[in-house]
Amino acid sequence: MTHRQVLEALSGLLLALFVAMISGTIVSVALPQIIGALEGSQSQYTWVVTASLLASTASTPIWGKLADLFNKKLLLQISIAIFMVSSLACGFAQNTGQLIAFRAIQGLGMGALQILVQVVIAAMISPKERGRYNGYLGAVMAVATVGGPLLGGLIADTSWLGWRWCFFIAVPFAVAALALLAKTLNLPTQRRANVSIDYWGATLIAVGVSVLLIWVTFVGNDFDWLSWQTAAMAGGGVLVLALATWIESKVKEPVVPLHVISRRTPALAILASLAVGMAMFGGAVFLGQYFQIGRGYGPTAAGLLTIPMMAGVLFSSTISGRMVSRTGQTKPFILVGLVILFLGFTGLATIDHETALVLVSAYMLAVGIGVGMSMQNLVLVIQNTVPLREIGAASGAITFFRSLGGTVGVSVLGAVLANRVAANIAEGLAKAGIPTGGGAAGSSLNIAALPEPIKVIVRSAYGDATGHIFLISAGITVVGLIAAAFLKPAKLRDSLDLPEQAATPEPATTTA
Repeated sequence: MTHRQVLEALSGLLLALFVAMISGTIVSVALPQIIGALEGSQSQYTWVVTASLLASTASTPIWGKLADLFNKKLLLQISIAIFMVSSLACGFAQNTGQLIAFRAIQGLGMGALQILVQVVIAAMISPKERGRYNGYLGAVMAVATVGGPLLGGLIADTSWLGWRWCFFIAVPFAVAALALLAKTLNLPTQRRANVSIDYWGATLIAVGVSVLLIWVTFVGNDFDWLSWQTAAMAGGGVLVLALATWIESKVKEPVVPLHVISRRTPALAILASLAVGMAMFGGAVFLGQYFQIGRGYGPTAAGLLTIPMMAGVLFSSTISGRMVSRTGQTKPFILVGLVILFLGFTGLATIDHETALVLVSAYMLAVGIGVGMSMQNLVLVIQNTVPLREIGAASGAITFFRSLGGTVGVSVLGAVLANRVAANIAEGLAKAGIPTGGGAAGSSLNIAALPEPIKVIVRSAYGDATGHIFLISAGITVVGLIAAAFLKPAKLRDSLDLPEQAATPEPATTTA
């Protein structure tokens, strides 16, 4: 494909990715208001995010495998349709239960769009040249992450629109993406005989992860760490995941290709991606809540205050993408990015409800720079080590584990935050001599409905508790940094396929 043809096809792909990304960032800032309006709790707040991430995580490997077997363009169009219908359903939700269910369906479309866009780009562009185009990819993701909170805040603050339009607004973008892809994207379909889809493996992975996340949400509050409920849920989740691993080792077309992720480079890149996943999702989800509940800002102001982190992603992903294409090296940029990410999280671990906003902004900028330098380059590391026929499975694997890191991160950090907030509120109420009423005062995120003395206590509790969750994130980033340090330095190849694979291609039937 010529550079012009690539850019034309890329326009529809990037708009589809923009649709998926902006849906999460718009909601992140408006979520405190959404949950407050629907009379939800902190646990439900976390699960509105976790439901979409979990569905996205569980379905991503399937979409990646389907992309290796069927028409990529048709799969993209189906995923956009799923996303569009579920976005409308989210906008019409009447309670948090409905919203969580519709967000899970929306996650199916979001997961598909995020992986299929990467797969299609990998099928069009060689790994070395892909660094330049990954800069465009990172820029679009940054625009969505920067513009999303601002747009979400404005929508939530506009009385004649309201928070429901945070979901409705994605529909016109989805329609435009469908039209662009229909006109500009033309890829050959590569079909292989004896195709099989590992539905059992995908189902068991989703069930196992879900059970463990539900256990994390309720342990310590509804039941003790040492109890039969813990044994049943934690033990059951581990057993289900062990069974899923055994199935993945036996089936012909596993959703998580063990033969790919067991190699040294992909395994280390995946481990590092877990840390980046927590940075992406944990930062966006809980910083918006910190600014609104912990500091008392409105949705629009909260969106503006998150700009440093998003700007860091924008500039670092664009600049590092071009430098990767120029040098053919990825490891130095990943290492520097993860070091900066660790420093950013360490800074955020010190914040409370009175920390100077200049300091908070500096810490967020560091987190954004770290994510931008490492996220797409880790995908590139894996794609550079596999033949073209495994691009979908390999891309799906790293996206799966990055999303899994984000899903587990949001769930674990949300549980830690909920427990810490409850303790802080109980302590604050006791000092003020206010009866706790069983802790009900802080159970709802409808802060505006609370009496002024309790409102001050709740805001302080959230502001002071937020720093503790970023201390956990800093620790996990160290694990990712150690993994990245052991990556083998490798030059990015100029060809679409590995040389030995290009010389002896796998038999396939190609149709236009």
